[in-house]
Amino acid sequence: MVKIIHQFLRSIWRVPLLLVIFSVSLIFLSSCQAKESQNNQVTHITLWHGINPPVNRDVFQKLVDKFNQTHVDVQVESIYAGQLDQQLPKILTAVVAQVPPDILSFYPQVTGQFVELGAIVPLEDWLDKLSLKSEISPNLLEELTLNSHLWSIPLYTSNIGIFFRPTLFQAAGITNTPKTWQELREVAKKLTVDRNGDNQPEQYGMLLPMGKGEWTVFSWFPFLFSGGGEVIRNGLPNLNNPGAIHALQFWQDLLKDGSAILSPPERGYEEDAFLQGRVAMQITGPWTYITKSKTDYQVFPIPSDVDQATVTGTGNFYLMKTTPEKKKAALQFLEYVLSEEFQTEWAIGTGFLPVNLKTAQSTAYQQYINQRPWMKVFLEQMGVARARPTLAGYNRLSESLGRAIESSLMGESPQAALKKAQERLDLIWEK
Repeated sequence: MVKIIHQFLRSIWRVPLLLVIFSVSLIFLSSCQAKESQNNQVTHITLWHGINPPVNRDVFQKLVDKFNQTHVDVQVESIYAGQLDQQLPKILTAVVAQVPPDILSFYPQVTGQFVELGAIVPLEDWLDKLSLKSEISPNLLEELTLNSHLWSIPLYTSNIGIFFRPTLFQAAGITNTPKTWQELREVAKKLTVDRNGDNQPEQYGMLLPMGKGEWTVFSWFPFLFSGGGEVIRNGLPNLNNPGAIHALQFWQDLLKDGSAILSPPERGYEEDAFLQGRVAMQITGPWTYITKSKTDYQVFPIPSDVDQATVTGTGNFYLMKTTPEKKKAALQFLEYVLSEEFQTEWAIGTGFLPVNLKTAQSTAYQQYINQRPWMKVFLEQMGVARARPTLAGYNRLSESLGRAIESSLMGESPQAALKKAQERLDLIWEK
């Protein structure tokens, strides 16, 4: 170290005196600005998120701006960090390098991984002191809890159903929406149209998400639950079971029928094919851009097999481990996120279901729901909605499950695909 300092000092004498003076001046000015910032006692915090579509991102940014305008001591910089599946390597790199954001928006199934890394702060002590806690649905807090600690707070909740084009249903002579898997399969066949007879339909009955990312896994979970399947038994992965095989076989059957088309890889959430009339049905939730388009649409619940089921899509905020000052400032913003004020504007602006019970009961939100009868499908489905597992190692489970789904959609038998996935997980859990 001493040698490096001596070399540095010798190099300075080779620099023109004017440049040295200029450099010292910059250091002095920077020091003055830092002192001024400290005197003003403004704490700047960064927030990473992957909110989509862009119109929803705009709603969130307006709410962040409103917070910044009313809090002179805290300023939040909201940064879109890309799609969630693409974000995780970036986030993990930032955590390991000890330069994480102060607040992170993600899905709760990565909680176990963040806990293992010591990257996040438990929030139960903070939330217990807030009168606001009684306004939050207890079920949502259960999903965000691991090992008796609350590791995040909900930004929104929702679930997924099936959006459909009423005009295409009418053209196919379909008067009732499907209630069972068998009916869904029959309807998808009727909605598949090959106008010129070249065995390349111009219109497919349904879009299925292609890829091994979380969106594919998320979209498949309602069928897993509806088919009586599970992926966890006694706290350990259990993918190779009759219910899981049955659910994966159903997706494969839709493809074999020629009545479903796969999305581009890892882009199953995009609505272009639906909006353009190339598919008549798409699995997604109320946040979708479809609801903001001029396209005709309606929604029906996930058809049932053994049980009626869907899966919750909960977005949450983690408080990352940074400094006490940053933590205190970030908690002010998190309290604002849970408030009736934030949740009302956010839910009405995006289509997500509110996490604040007062918002759900408010006049403004009830008027919003009454003007959008299709939203009631998602509200009613909350009674049969289940969460994906929250456990340490979920990311490994999801990756293996995603590979199995992708392999099956490419033609491998569901039994073989799930067997390979389970064998891979057994090796990981043993280690």
